[in-house]
Amino acid sequence: MTTALETLEQRIQAALGETVIGLQPVIRALTIAVVARGHVLLQGPPGLGKTLLSKALATALGGTFRRVQGTADLMPSDIIGVHVFDPAKRDFEFRPGPLFADILLVDEVNRASPKTQSALLEAMEERQVSVERTTYALPPQFLVIATQNPGDFEGTYPLPESQLDRFMLRIDMTYPPRGDEQAILTRYAALNAPPPEPPAPVVSEPVLEAARSCVDAVHAAPELLGYVLDLAQASRQHAHLSLGLSTRGVLAVLRAARIAAALRGGTFVAPDDVKEVLPMAISHRLVLAPEAMLEGVTATAIVQRLLEQVPVPR
Repeated sequence: MTTALETLEQRIQAALGETVIGLQPVIRALTIAVVARGHVLLQGPPGLGKTLLSKALATALGGTFRRVQGTADLMPSDIIGVHVFDPAKRDFEFRPGPLFADILLVDEVNRASPKTQSALLEAMEERQVSVERTTYALPPQFLVIATQNPGDFEGTYPLPESQLDRFMLRIDMTYPPRGDEQAILTRYAALNAPPPEPPAPVVSEPVLEAARSCVDAVHAAPELLGYVLDLAQASRQHAHLSLGLSTRGVLAVLRAARIAAALRGGTFVAPDDVKEVLPMAISHRLVLAPEAMLEGVTATAIVQRLLEQVPVPR
């Protein structure tokens, strides 16, 4: 029997599949983040459809959608909003910025200055912002989808560790297989080809809450919790890491694993569910030691090594 969560993923896959081609694993990861109310960092070279995918997801989820383009001169007030004097009321009135939306797309977030990047910290963690000693609540379904080009491209600023830790998942996008790329050329290469049509909203709040109820029913055994904690402890003691997995990261791994288990129709979390979500849940949270960077070690390679070294519970 198909659960509400499986139905939700099928709807999102079908809706986004009308706009993008061959990104089923990426869309599955996005579904996990949406159900968990977790923010997403899409990373990959320019021109792979990160912005198109983000806009399509935001449209499929419904609600209000705003987009911010990361640039070097982008200021925090451009995102949060400003106080403007109202002559009729003879008082200053707060004009909300694009941050006050259900879905906020921050395109090329690593092109914004560190000062502007830090403006997202409170919003992403507490779903509120503080302006002039006044706190403003953000929408309940507030979700940040940020895209990022790799850090070795000119004109980018590395995201600070505190902000990276607030992204539940980092989803890496790579060059598509030849068959998918050929399908893209067939559909969009003509000079008079129409632009991609945004999908219709396919996710309502009752559908989303029903999917989350399916996840709440998934059991995580004490042995499984111990396995996740062992992975976290191993990352904190790894010789090639100066910063291991945080407690927030441990929660992200467990929540993502429970959703992955529910998506396969399971009633309990298995170690394979943890292995499925671990790379995208912790790779961006690990900080390499200087000697590791000199040796060419990557966070992805360390994650695979952790999975090989930490014993799997029976």
